[in-house]
Amino acid sequence: MHEAGGVFIVNDHADIALAVDADGVHLGQGDLLIRHARKLLGSGRIIGLSTHSLAQALEAEDQGADYIGFGPIYPTLTKDAGPAQGIARLSEIKKAVSVPVIAIGGIGPGNVRDVIRAGADGVAIISAILSADDPGRAATMMLEAVRRGREGAP
Repeated sequence: MHEAGGVFIVNDHADIALAVDADGVHLGQGDLLIRHARKLLGSGRIIGLSTHSLAQALEAEDQGADYIGFGPIYPTLTKDAGPAQGIARLSEIKKAVSVPVIAIGGIGPGNVRDVIRAGADGVAIISAILSADDPGRAATMMLEAVRRGREGAP
């Protein structure tokens, strides 16, 4: 995976991330605290945290998160993470923290450019790819839409 430029992040389980020599772990609000994950994984691995408010984002950064997952940006059926936050709130979060912000929730081909333009450093996409008839093509299209968003192209 590293040969292709990929990064391997394990969801929720720092112990598994350590066991499989992953690059890091992504934690949810109910998972291991960042300080405990950092003690287990050391300083060389990535730790991200899901957040759903400005207060949580600021706290995650203060606790040492390397990046923040923020959302849901739009309504989604994938997870029950509360009400949609919208791109205005995403922009507010991005301006308030210095770590990268990864947007998640209801992001698809029709809105990913707006999410990137609102300040997201990246996006986490589930349904728009997994529910597509051709997930590989859907992923490629999403990547191109992210690139256009970063370039400011329509």
